[in-house]
Amino acid sequence: MYRLNRDGKGLRMNVLAEDYVKRAGSRLTDAKSALERGDYPEVVRYSQEAVELSLKACLRLIGVEYPKVHDVGDVLKLYPSRFPAWMRGELNKLAEISRDLAEKRAPSMYGVEALGKPASQLFTLREAGDALEKAKYVHAIAFKLLKAEVDRSA
Repeated sequence: MYRLNRDGKGLRMNVLAEDYVKRAGSRLTDAKSALERGDYPEVVRYSQEAVELSLKACLRLIGVEYPKVHDVGDVLKLYPSRFPAWMRGELNKLAEISRDLAEKRAPSMYGVEALGKPASQLFTLREAGDALEKAKYVHAIAFKLLKAEVDRSA
């Protein structure tokens, strides 16, 4: 696990991670609202953003500088020993969720121009609900890791 060092760098990483997790929670609220409105592409988009923020928070917490891309799932899998034992078994699933939703990010915003399909014609209630459930799962894991790190550092 990432340890606080004397210059407080670890503390700053925790503050950043906490902000990411909080903002991911806001994206989940937005996704739920979009689902209630029947705006399925927005559910997918907000869910992807929640996953991205949640996983980047996890990487911050273990002291890994993540690449500036939307899918950081494979980066998680590079550092299994830095995660607590309870989380190591989840890394493949987290990476799969990240990859899946990152691939849907652009279509959820812009549609598929080559097919002449707007985003509103691409996603169903089932797909939107699935995206939201996956995002909730990832967020819960990030929240648990953050809480464990904060408790350990206290």
